[in-house]
Amino acid sequence: MYLKATPSDRKENLVAELTHKARRELHKAARRFLEMSSKLLLQSIDERLSHLDADPHDVALWVLLKRTQSANQAVRLQAVQELADNHHWQDYQYQTAAQVLDERTAVSLARTPQVDLRFFLPPPALPDLDDGFSAEDGLRQLLASLPQSEVDRCVQYFTSLALRESTESLAAQRGGLWCFGGNGLPYAQSLTSVPSEKVESFCLQALVQHSKVQSHCDNIVASGGLQLLQRVYHLRRDSQKIQRNIVRIIGNLALNDSVHQAIVQAGWLSVLAEMMQSPHVIQASHAARALTNLDRETVTEKYEDGVYILHPQTRGNQQIKADVLFIHGILGAAFKTWRQKDRNTGEEEKDEDDYTECWPKSWLAADCPNLRVLSVEYDSHLSDWMAKCPVENQRKSLAYRSQELLKKLKMAGVGERPVVWVAHSMGGLLVKKMLLDASEDPDMSGLLKNTKGILFYSVPHHGTFMAEYSVNVRYLLFPSIEVRELCKDSPALRNLNENFLNMAKEKEIKVLSFAETLPTTIGPMIKILVVPAQSAHLGIGELIEVDVDHLNICKPEKKNSFLCWRR
Repeated sequence: MYLKATPSDRKENLVAELTHKARRELHKAARRFLEMSSKLLLQSIDERLSHLDADPHDVALWVLLKRTQSANQAVRLQAVQELADNHHWQDYQYQTAAQVLDERTAVSLARTPQVDLRFFLPPPALPDLDDGFSAEDGLRQLLASLPQSEVDRCVQYFTSLALRESTESLAAQRGGLWCFGGNGLPYAQSLTSVPSEKVESFCLQALVQHSKVQSHCDNIVASGGLQLLQRVYHLRRDSQKIQRNIVRIIGNLALNDSVHQAIVQAGWLSVLAEMMQSPHVIQASHAARALTNLDRETVTEKYEDGVYILHPQTRGNQQIKADVLFIHGILGAAFKTWRQKDRNTGEEEKDEDDYTECWPKSWLAADCPNLRVLSVEYDSHLSDWMAKCPVENQRKSLAYRSQELLKKLKMAGVGERPVVWVAHSMGGLLVKKMLLDASEDPDMSGLLKNTKGILFYSVPHHGTFMAEYSVNVRYLLFPSIEVRELCKDSPALRNLNENFLNMAKEKEIKVLSFAETLPTTIGPMIKILVVPAQSAHLGIGELIEVDVDHLNICKPEKKNSFLCWRR
């Protein structure tokens, strides 16, 4: 019961006034009790109560909560929107709503733009850890409980190593273990500064791999993984990388409808809703993927690990008319590859607010709200382990990656509407291979049929002179594709290009290509034109040469640059 003290100048008997107020408050409390016991007004409230003195906002709140349970989806969606749009609720009304919202409505609110976070219950309080038992120990224990089947053999190796070694011995190691990944830069470093955080980060990377296996997800939930991840998430508030990996795990778990209720009950909706409002594109995008996978009210697609929604990340009324897919190159990433061109120190201080970490999300989505913009990240981290992992592992070829991504894109509904591809470097070869594979798969025929155009940024259609340089340089830029396939005029690239050209001409796919003209600095002593113009020219479509290097060809300096916008 919520009582509000209000001063009164009426000269009534004090006892009578208190009795009058108490009766009013008891009436309100009784009405709320009846409403809650009738399961959010699924059954009518007695009309004798409905017209008596009650806060109009209380009545409006319960009416909307009742509508969220309607059998009519349009009524439900409208009720959720009105709940979110009404900013006149009091704290106690938010608290009441948070207590009674069902899973479907709570997920709907979490995916509403700029929703008030008071709609969501905070995560349940976690029990105190036993003396001498840390979150790091919990992660080790969770890993030990998971099967070692159906995961990459290097994941098995490093997981076993993490479980076997103590924190002290890990801190003494240098190299192997901590080259787990990082966009091609090995994390071979001492763990003496913050060893627990390093071990946690490593264990989370292993858990990401386990969470991709459906049969392992139930084990993670049953072993208290959702609560443990909450503990680590709040413990490492200052580590965006750790928090991203945790939400990445939640997004993978959410691919399984059977664990949705457990995720909500563990308090993850409040965490995801808050992260969705982060000013950092990467954080918000990880949260958007997890929430979208939880939303079975308006979403039929599922976004597997590595497929990120840049737009729309929340629910809206815009009808999506086409998909634009961004595919990075080897050692690139779903976000960093597509950032705005890096600025000098003076420019950063002057225009920091105008800089975007991901121009497809900030610029393309704003100008073309009817597009669904996806950025795809494929696993280029496993290749970082190859020099250290003693277990033999198949190096992932173009053909392997193509089949892997086609399955993910089909789950995301890519191919059901017009598609435009945007690819950088080796990502362009992957796009060509995927479309050729789709042409031979009846289940993927829609993808090829609906592909309308491709934009290539410095794609080595005819190979690269990189293969003529030292092994170290080749490994830095192209670690997981066989070097012989990258050699200038290699048979593999020639066949790929010829077959794609024939298909593109037949299907009348529009092509626009950009080529770098400036050498790329690699290390302290090497400068090289990674993809010359003659290799960047597919053989059809227009080729535009630009005075930038290989890394910056896909990073426009400003919004009106022709590198990202051409009418």
